[in-house]
Amino acid sequence: MYRTHTCGELSLQHVNQTVTLAGWVQKSRDKGFMNWVDLRDRYGITQLVFDESRTDAQVFTLAKTLGREFVIQATGTVIEREAKNPNMPTGDIELLVTELRILNASITPPFTIEDETDGGEDIRMKFRYLDIRRNPVKNSLLFRHKVTMEVRNYLSAKGFCEVETPYLIKSTPEGARDFVVPSRMNPGQFYALPQSPQTFKQLLMVGGMDKYFQIVKCFRDEDLRADRQPEFTQIDCEMAFVEQEDILNVFEGLTRHLLKEIKGIDVAEFPRMTYDYAMKTYGNDKPDIRFGMKFGELNAVAQHKEFGVFNSAELVVGIAAPNCGELTRKEIDALIEWVKRPQIGASGMVYVKCNADGTFKSSVDKFYDQADLQQWAAATGAQAGDMIFILSGTADKTRSQLSALRMELATRLGLRKPDEFAPLWVVDFPLLELDEETGRYHAMHHPFTSPKPEDIALLATEPGKVRANAYDMVLNGNEIGGGSIRIHDKATQALMFKYLGFTEEEAYNQFGFLMDAFQYGAPPHGGLAFGLDRLVAILGGQETIRDFIAFPKNNAGRDVMIDAPAVIDEKQLKELYISNTL
Repeated sequence: MYRTHTCGELSLQHVNQTVTLAGWVQKSRDKGFMNWVDLRDRYGITQLVFDESRTDAQVFTLAKTLGREFVIQATGTVIEREAKNPNMPTGDIELLVTELRILNASITPPFTIEDETDGGEDIRMKFRYLDIRRNPVKNSLLFRHKVTMEVRNYLSAKGFCEVETPYLIKSTPEGARDFVVPSRMNPGQFYALPQSPQTFKQLLMVGGMDKYFQIVKCFRDEDLRADRQPEFTQIDCEMAFVEQEDILNVFEGLTRHLLKEIKGIDVAEFPRMTYDYAMKTYGNDKPDIRFGMKFGELNAVAQHKEFGVFNSAELVVGIAAPNCGELTRKEIDALIEWVKRPQIGASGMVYVKCNADGTFKSSVDKFYDQADLQQWAAATGAQAGDMIFILSGTADKTRSQLSALRMELATRLGLRKPDEFAPLWVVDFPLLELDEETGRYHAMHHPFTSPKPEDIALLATEPGKVRANAYDMVLNGNEIGGGSIRIHDKATQALMFKYLGFTEEEAYNQFGFLMDAFQYGAPPHGGLAFGLDRLVAILGGQETIRDFIAFPKNNAGRDVMIDAPAVIDEKQLKELYISNTL
């Protein structure tokens, strides 16, 4: 055996025992006649001591050659430390080494393997295997494992069966670009990597599996940002003989279970919010409800004055930022410049200070009197000491801009506390979205989402008003899961394809296998998929997912550690009947 114990478990109860440890040299301190080495493994750090008067001379000499990240094996006697370290779990003891073996030497690492490292993100990504040795990354991966095991335990206890589905599938239009894989055995033809196991989990319901789940890799060839990766992991679930309420109850239960078991937090029943209310009140369909700053629409009280900017706007809307009434003009101007950035796109911003004496001071005092501004305060819920910020323009664009401002203000004000959790359901999404460039409707979620039965008649006359049997779970301003009740009969599915602009031939070429399956007694079914990477990051108190993934890609979709993607050999291209034109 290379070790009898780990570097994180020894304590005073092991004093006088002979043990063997193995791990990496964290650091060493040479005092001439004494040498101390911190030995690290996944479980912790134990201090080794080499004493010239008590340690074999050959072992003592060998200890002086140890460098950072050397892999060693040490055998010795556990002794009580004279100078204890209360900040280390093993700080009461040390190991007086009698035998030392270098298992593997190490060159000097490109950055220090410490919690606070001197390595920038690029260098740490290139040497990710070294970065994983650092506690922040290691603990994030262990945290992910803990969450994943709790998910498996909960769903298994609820009667779900984990079933694997294929990675090499047929390309289908699901919103993002597919990653495609050429088939050598079928020249000129390609597989696609799944954006989700959507059709397969529906086929499992047709197959009678009843309750399915899978913790599965999914792939989307899309532009990246902090919370996206080209390959990501879903907790994918489907249930037969269920209605929307059944699914919400099961997966609200799962989320409540995770918050309890992982964070020790009891959460009451999740609030529910319609899509229309979320958009009108928060400007997006994944609102962060840990704080207020709800939108107040001001058209009725701000238009029909002399201020042309508001009079010509489709929407005038504001928020009350708490305790911001004392912001300086410089700070206000900085916020105005922030909303005018290309990423936000506002042309300007109006503000109103709510003074402690009940009066108001605004950037548009020329056009509005105190009674007008009092109405603005009432509409936005502003109190004395607050600041009202108002944007105007086309409705959708203005709501999006104000939503971004709301989140930025909350961040600056410290209202987005990572140790607070505010989940909710957003329901009653539109079934279809209009693509203004093509003039065609496309599915907001995917083409297998069932419309509300009472809205089906509107498909022929007002398709934009049809609501979907769809739902998203939102946690702290992030969509962590979404799903729908599926269409389970061929006639309704064919109707859906028709309104999405598919010809019968196109629909059959793409999804004929699913429509054929529906002819053999498909049960009513629905499901939900959680984004595991994002869920774990939020539970871990982080906004980004990268440190919760063992080997992530960078923002260009590259793995800089293994240098992928890369050019492949011309011989391989010929075998695949592919010509590289670059």
